[in-house]
Amino acid sequence: MRFRDGQPTYVIAEIGANHNGDIELARKMVRTAKDIGCDSVKFQSWDTRIFSRTVYKDNYFLTDDYRDRDDFTLKGIVEKFALSADELTALKFYCDELGIDFASTPFERDQIDLLVQIDAPFIKIASMDLNNDHLLKHAAGTGKPVLLSTGFGTMAEIEHAIRTIEVSGGKEIVVLHCVSMYPPADAAVNLNNMAMLRSAFGYPVGFSDHTMGTEISLAAIALGAVVLEKHFTLDQSMFGWDHKISAAPEDLQTIMCGVSRIHDALGSMRRAPPEDEEQKAAYRRSIVTARAIKKGAVITEEDMTFQRPGTGLEPNTMPALIGMVAVRNIQADSLLKMKDLEHSSS
Repeated sequence: MRFRDGQPTYVIAEIGANHNGDIELARKMVRTAKDIGCDSVKFQSWDTRIFSRTVYKDNYFLTDDYRDRDDFTLKGIVEKFALSADELTALKFYCDELGIDFASTPFERDQIDLLVQIDAPFIKIASMDLNNDHLLKHAAGTGKPVLLSTGFGTMAEIEHAIRTIEVSGGKEIVVLHCVSMYPPADAAVNLNNMAMLRSAFGYPVGFSDHTMGTEISLAAIALGAVVLEKHFTLDQSMFGWDHKISAAPEDLQTIMCGVSRIHDALGSMRRAPPEDEEQKAAYRRSIVTARAIKKGAVITEEDMTFQRPGTGLEPNTMPALIGMVAVRNIQADSLLKMKDLEHSSS
């Protein structure tokens, strides 16, 4: 996998539940993400086990489209939006046909086993499971790269999760900075945490983006995110959990255009000005006579000025010329040359 610093950002179009349980809509989203140029599409493997009986009894789920409605239950909508093992498998084969990576976030160990069975390229651990060693150990034991989302996590919790993955056989980890609010205020995003996490743990760092628009995603790319995960929808007005906070196709296109341009523009740490010598000479200045100078005259600072092109004596050589003597008459507004001067004999 391309999870290395110095490589173009690996972009995951997070479809999540934005397929609304419609496999044909899911396929259309996969095609769109592929056409836009994303590296991967990601689904979510949850089923009704994600909530306890108490939550289903309360029939209450965050501040979204599902509150205070009586035309369905929370359990009913979870059942409707969940993808079965067969559907996930079919979507994996479809991604293979199109040439885009398939991924899905598991929430149970048997869901991890399915991802191994169908050869998903990596395991993404959601923020809610940062403190779930039971799941972390199972994911690490697959030998696949683990993308670890850090939303809600303290530094101690993140370190514990990373060490758990390491001792359980995980050898390739990407730490994803994440703010689990949907959407977070800009001041809550703290993109500088990416550099802090990279320094603290020594692993490549990415960003799981829950913000609106494209600006924060592009900033994360510029700050060196090796992975960018962005929620994606075909229609932000569609009924469903995450459509309102997801990127429309045109937003995702803007992000993908930014990936290649920003990667090229970041370049390397080595100082190597791209301009050639001819360009440099055209833009820089030389020492030029500020007035006519007669043969035998002692050169003063007032005799010199600096003008383009930079093909003559550099401006910083001026102090060494003061006090020298002109060996011939020199016209005003001429490039001063060393052959025009000699050191004073006095």
